[in-house]
Amino acid sequence: MSAFNIGIDTGGTYTDAVVIDTKQRKVLASAKALTTRGDLSIGVLESLQRVIEASRAQVDPQQIGLVSLSTTLATNALVEGKGSAIAVILLGFDDTMLERTELKTALPAAKVVRLSGGHKYDGSELAPLDEDRLLTELAALNGTVDAYAVAGVYSVRNPSHERRVQALIQAKTGCPVTASCDLSEALNGPRRALTAAFNARIIAMIVALINAVQTAMQAQGIHAPLMVVKGDGSLASAQAVMEKPIETILSGPAASVIGANFISGLKDFIISDIGGTTTDVAIVRKGWPALNEKGAMVGIHRTMVKAIDMRTIGLGGDSEVAVDPQGKVSLQANRVVPVALIGARWPSVQQALQTALAQGMGLGIATLFLLRPEGFDPAADPTDLTPAEKSLLAAIGEEPKPWTQVVSSVSDRRRVMRFVERGLVQLAGFTPSDAAHVLGLQAQWSKEVADLTCLMIGRSYGKVSYNEAKREVECRAFAQEIFEVMVAKSVHILLESLTGCSFAANDPLVSLVASGQSLLSHLQVKLTPNIPLVAVGGPAPVFYGEVGKRLGVETIIPQGSEVANAIGAAMGLIRVQAVVTVALREQGGFTLHHSGEPLIFTDPSQALAEADRLVRQLAESKAQQMSGEVLVTEVKTERLDVPGLSGDVGLISASLTAECLARPVGA
Repeated sequence: MSAFNIGIDTGGTYTDAVVIDTKQRKVLASAKALTTRGDLSIGVLESLQRVIEASRAQVDPQQIGLVSLSTTLATNALVEGKGSAIAVILLGFDDTMLERTELKTALPAAKVVRLSGGHKYDGSELAPLDEDRLLTELAALNGTVDAYAVAGVYSVRNPSHERRVQALIQAKTGCPVTASCDLSEALNGPRRALTAAFNARIIAMIVALINAVQTAMQAQGIHAPLMVVKGDGSLASAQAVMEKPIETILSGPAASVIGANFISGLKDFIISDIGGTTTDVAIVRKGWPALNEKGAMVGIHRTMVKAIDMRTIGLGGDSEVAVDPQGKVSLQANRVVPVALIGARWPSVQQALQTALAQGMGLGIATLFLLRPEGFDPAADPTDLTPAEKSLLAAIGEEPKPWTQVVSSVSDRRRVMRFVERGLVQLAGFTPSDAAHVLGLQAQWSKEVADLTCLMIGRSYGKVSYNEAKREVECRAFAQEIFEVMVAKSVHILLESLTGCSFAANDPLVSLVASGQSLLSHLQVKLTPNIPLVAVGGPAPVFYGEVGKRLGVETIIPQGSEVANAIGAAMGLIRVQAVVTVALREQGGFTLHHSGEPLIFTDPSQALAEADRLVRQLAESKAQQMSGEVLVTEVKTERLDVPGLSGDVGLISASLTAECLARPVGA
């Protein structure tokens, strides 16, 4: 059994890799590369090459026993509203159930088709499945949809209609199809439908990522199994995750918690993982975060994915800076590429900014740039683009172009924003990372471009005057204002996580502490955590010293914090659950609901014994399908009985949950 694991984390901005000696519990080497969204394999291969080279004196690639991946791509895509074009097929859903899915608000572009079908609570058929209507709808949707989701009423009691629809869609379209019964055993049909829709939307993205990692592994001569961190912090095989990518929601943050525990040596703490796109905060007790049994949140929408109990907001080093007409600075939830980053790579960016500054018109819009994701393949562009969209897209290349050179009408603007939403084009603009360059808190990219952009936006909104003698001071003041907004929002989410409460943005006490003040009229205010604050992620050293100061605690930023997610990925275990239920039938006897057709029993003890056997078998089978070596399986039973009757005679219903812990084979 090999002692060496590789952990890889693909985030919105950087792809990190580490090599860990698992026996010595030591990080041997780490490396970073920019995430190349057009072709993820470029960034993955670069980070993997660098970490292998850095550790070559101690480890041969043939000695690697496991490669494990964590990623924020699924979370980021759903938060930012990106992903594949999808259709959702609902079986037996009435108007009320359709509204409860929240599909209209969560995925407004998704096409929704309702068919007769579905099942009743006991697994019997609610209505015959309308296959003819399904085939008609598929013909109408041809060429407009990349993936499908199907959800039927009570499909967890009987999945036959979902399975039939899944098979027909695959046969007719060849597109990936997510069946909601594969994602959760819970009865909440509308939420299962939403979860299946989210899953369908990100399949292509996660498949591309896994293929990129496998390609990079082959190029480096690594023949170890590939695992992926799920949102609950456990590992799953790459094959399993390609079918259920929704389980990687909060994968990166979950890995960061494991990594923070490993590198800090702490068991009880609050962790803040700040990246380019999001900030994720969790409370850790006894070395492991609590799971959110209600399901992970995507924005304001709750899924049925079990994940760590974590608060996530769209706040990171690459958040877009916005200034309203009154001069108030805010940070948008969407990510843009920092102008200092593209300026460090392409001299034309600085030249375009200098030209716009000399002309003195439209200084704000002149700081926006458009570019295709690095490694993009024009042949892979969607086939549903209109001639006008194709022409506009062809004008944008890998080298950034000023927004004003591409967008000349309202129609162009709409088209470009659709390109950004679909991941075909990236928008570059002013971010907290750029402001940090202006303040001298970061230095890895172009300070000159950051200074120019800060000046132009500052003048556009009256933050910076035309008095050259005051230019530097006023630019730094504007950048400091952005820094202050970043810190205040970070303090706000930490206080919400520490208290388990939600606070209004203008809450007087919270706003006072978040802004770094302590006196409210005649009241001295101090809100201090009773557990340590651990911060990880690339921007953590820039902002979290001040965050800790405002909370009255020292911020612990452990060595290796910038690659904490990759470290957590390398140290994970497989953990899977399975659920089987037994329920009293109206006709007498008991129905056992499991992954197959319902089973009927007359004796309650026999039903419970078979349920115990099946739920263990199902959990261990899931672990083995994920290339796991079973370590332990535990079964918990929740039951409802008639009062006063002993044994199993009074059984009304029972739910058996098996949890299996397994070690990745090769690790």
